[in-house]
Amino acid sequence: MSQSGRKRRDLSALLQQEKSNDIALNCATTKRHTVVCPLVMERVIAYLRVSTQRQHRSGLGLGAQRAAIERFAASESLTIAAEYVEAETGKGTDALDRRPQLAAALAAAKAAKCSVVVAKLDRLSRDVAFVAGLMAQRVPFIVAELGCDADPFMLHLYAALAEKERRLISERTKAALAAKKVAGAALGNPRNLIHAGSLGRAALIESADKFVESLVPIVQAVRSEGAATLRETAQALNRRGVKAPRGGVWHPSSVANLLTRLQSF
Repeated sequence: MSQSGRKRRDLSALLQQEKSNDIALNCATTKRHTVVCPLVMERVIAYLRVSTQRQHRSGLGLGAQRAAIERFAASESLTIAAEYVEAETGKGTDALDRRPQLAAALAAAKAAKCSVVVAKLDRLSRDVAFVAGLMAQRVPFIVAELGCDADPFMLHLYAALAEKERRLISERTKAALAAKKVAGAALGNPRNLIHAGSLGRAALIESADKFVESLVPIVQAVRSEGAATLRETAQALNRRGVKAPRGGVWHPSSVANLLTRLQSF
């Protein structure tokens, strides 16, 4: 074989080897594989509780609970399907018939076959018997501050500790107040009582002034129609269906009080 023939053969073999290497590399890097990822996030029902109607209206306390639940849901890839907010103190109301929003949250969780999540265990209750009753509803509960690993047994333990803590706090408070009383200390703050009383009187006066002011055009109309005496004015106001300050009917004496107050405007 000539030298040029050998060169062509060697070049052909080299190209064939390079082609084989390229095919092997492509197969290794493009091999089919399966990626498993959740397409549907698990749903939960959020339950929030504040102790008073005032807190419910102002949002005090709700923001922190909602933020804690939302952070927990995001970290655990959970979707909050619904939110139930209760404005009720936990002390003395540990019964589902007095916690309608909690009962509604349980019903929604049962229907959706999902869990109820709360920010802290005391938002459910500090009463271990009540918590045990909730566990018997066979609806899973998740406490955001404890995490998903807190099973019903652990929740029972935490509830027992919370109940014990509440009882100890109550006992210490009562003992401290009793000791102060024996020592002759005046319990309560008289300044607060005086201030509250003055605020209450100011609110009543403001409300009465607004009521009298609203009656000015009505009284003027009644007088222009010929009601000259207190009795005639009272009868005219009653015929019009105008309620007296306390919701009753008008009398000459109540009309006299009204006219006296009108003079101060």
